[in-house]
Amino acid sequence: MPKPTADWERVGDRFYRKVQLYTDVFDQDLELENYLVVGAPYSGAVAIYRDADKLHTYRGATAAKSSIDIYSCSGKLIRRINWDKGAIKGLGWSLEEKLLVVTDDGTVRCYYDLQGDFVPFTLGHGAEDVGVKACRFWSSGFVALLNNNHLVSVSRYDEPRPKLLAIPPEEPVESWALIPPTETLSRSVEVLLAIGQTIYLVDATDCEDRQLQKGPFRHTSVSPNGKCVALFTEDSKVWVVSSDFQNKLSEYDSRAKTVPKDMQWCGNSAVVLGWEDEIHVVGPNGAASKFFYDSWVHLIPDVDGLRVLTNDVCEYLQRVPNVTEETFRLGSTSPAAVLLEAVDHLQKKSPKADDMIQLIRPNLTEAVDACIEAAGHEFSIHWQKQLLKAASFGKSVLDLYSSDDFVEMCETLRVLNAIRFYEIGLPLSYDQYLRLTPEKLIERLINRHEYQLALKISDYLHLPTDRIYVHWASQKVRVSNDDEESICRMIVSKLAGKPGVSFEEIARSAYDEGRARLATDLLNYEPRAGKQVPLLLDMKEDTIALDKAIESGDTDLVYHVLLHLKKHLTLASFFRTVTTRPVATALVESSALDADRDLLRDLYYQDDRRLDGATLLISDALAQATTAARSEKLKSAAKLLHDSREQTFAVKALDEAQRLLKMQEAFEKDLGPGYVGLALNETLFRLMRAGHAKRAAKLQAEFKIPEKTFWWVRLRGLVAKRDWTELEELSKGRKSPIGWEPFFNECLGAGNTRTAALFIPKCTAVGYLDRVEMWGKCGMVVKAAEEAFKAKDLEALLELKGKAQGGAVHEVERLVGLLRR
Repeated sequence: MPKPTADWERVGDRFYRKVQLYTDVFDQDLELENYLVVGAPYSGAVAIYRDADKLHTYRGATAAKSSIDIYSCSGKLIRRINWDKGAIKGLGWSLEEKLLVVTDDGTVRCYYDLQGDFVPFTLGHGAEDVGVKACRFWSSGFVALLNNNHLVSVSRYDEPRPKLLAIPPEEPVESWALIPPTETLSRSVEVLLAIGQTIYLVDATDCEDRQLQKGPFRHTSVSPNGKCVALFTEDSKVWVVSSDFQNKLSEYDSRAKTVPKDMQWCGNSAVVLGWEDEIHVVGPNGAASKFFYDSWVHLIPDVDGLRVLTNDVCEYLQRVPNVTEETFRLGSTSPAAVLLEAVDHLQKKSPKADDMIQLIRPNLTEAVDACIEAAGHEFSIHWQKQLLKAASFGKSVLDLYSSDDFVEMCETLRVLNAIRFYEIGLPLSYDQYLRLTPEKLIERLINRHEYQLALKISDYLHLPTDRIYVHWASQKVRVSNDDEESICRMIVSKLAGKPGVSFEEIARSAYDEGRARLATDLLNYEPRAGKQVPLLLDMKEDTIALDKAIESGDTDLVYHVLLHLKKHLTLASFFRTVTTRPVATALVESSALDADRDLLRDLYYQDDRRLDGATLLISDALAQATTAARSEKLKSAAKLLHDSREQTFAVKALDEAQRLLKMQEAFEKDLGPGYVGLALNETLFRLMRAGHAKRAAKLQAEFKIPEKTFWWVRLRGLVAKRDWTELEELSKGRKSPIGWEPFFNECLGAGNTRTAALFIPKCTAVGYLDRVEMWGKCGMVVKAAEEAFKAKDLEALLELKGKAQGGAVHEVERLVGLLRR
């Protein structure tokens, strides 16, 4: 097995390596030099599109059809997207492996799953009129350069809001690049335009001339961290300057007679120039190394390196990681290098192994950690194993060492080796894997329909698998030619008992494919009503949606369905749907009572609920401001109940209410405000208190108020009026329909004991002890004693004796003495 240093190349004081990932990538008949080639970040898919500006070999009408072909890095065709929507001026990828296609009229398509499904939007800002010239992309957005040099930026794809940047000069743009928002102080995208002899920095508000003099610059490229800018000058030199253009960091003279086809960064430390079959790797201080190929070269930059793609090979160019360099560099004496050599002697059963371990014993922990990390950076399985063996040997010698990092690295390498296999074609580096995260990796595998591998990795890393099953089922719904019942049965049998699986997503996919019946059948297996109902409403299955919402017991969900039905159905259809479901009816009533009384009135009418309708009208009548309006509402309520034999009393009461309103209105005209809206007894009381006895008598006669009720109201009115004279006249009467005790109580409660005492002798219906108490409440102890004397109650007299004061004491003692004889 060759040493890892075999593919290393020194560039200045640093090493770079060119790892061969795949061979025989594309068919030799594919003229790759005539295609635009762009790759997704993190070793993602590669999209190629034939460059319309270049001549190509005619291969028949079928081959002449334009398409965007999406490949894995190993050359496996993932999807072919037929294209007839105009000239493509921008082709790029997002961090989530979404393919962005921008046409010359400013139309953008965002292909989000590698399978041809897309979301369109337009750039606006005059792009449809002047046309798009070119585009530059970053992880979550892009900038379009229009033919009039205007710049339009899109910062996100889920909610695209194209924004016009500051207006640059109108001179021709030689080259341009952008600095992503994540790498700028302003947190907004900045664009570098090479115009004439200088560079212009354009952002959202300003266009600033950086005052350079050595232009025109044929290529402009920004490092991934946004700190450095590479410029290719007219005299074939590469300048690397700081992004603020204050410091020139290095210069390299390529001595090339032709301008390179491309210039990209390899990580943050080197610039790569690409001609047809040659690349130059330019490091710090102008140091460079050259590589030659047998076919056309395309450069695909990534976060920590650069992919080199030809028809024959896909290679990964990156700076050798520090830990790898320390471990494998020729003549290295680092603890990791010694530990790796020690394990080699151990396999040969040489005693030198122990000597080497003892040599690095103080730094053994550091050596183990370095070997574990170096294993992660290796693409060769052989050297991964060797490094892990060294780490295992080293940690077995240590007394205390946590194996968590070792175990985690073993798991990571198993995953990386599986996805790097040529049939998958995802050659992630260790750093890329850490940045991408396992969850995003699973998402990429799902989009490639690599469900089995995604499930194995998820189980191995203890990740949830529900998204995998849902995506598989959704895809099965889209492509299967079986009958709907068979598809449903197969999906349910496969997903039965799988935690977290959402049948709603699968059903929505079926509905989007026009399989409404299959969607309905699948929804029956969705346990969450909140997931079922929205899709059922979209499918126009209104009654099923309402029933599901009611079954869930979630009133908010039922309200949501009811609002949807009210918006999309006629009123009659809405009522027919609701009135057969008591829960729905009750919710409509409770909400409409405050928000839409007209709807509630129509509901009662539609359902022939006359009493409820009349009650609603009565409630409306109470809220009216004028007597006429109240009377009209009451009249409508009476009319509604007129034909019902069961509501005779209610009709009579409504008629009386109307008559009372008319009389109250007359009272207000003659006597002043305060009568309209009062109850019958309150109206009578107010008249009595105001001294309008005749009007009160007329009111009694009109409404046939019972005599007892009339006397009660009359009593309360006179007491409230403090008309003691009238009350004294009443005490001279022979009979009261309500008795005389109420008179006593009301007068006593008003504080008039003298008038109250007038009614005590008339209270013959009560016992003598009650009368004794009544006299006592009035402060008349002698009268109370006389009452007790008449009853010959010595005990009561003695009790009163203790309460008597002044001259009353002698009178009570006299009565006690008489009773004791």
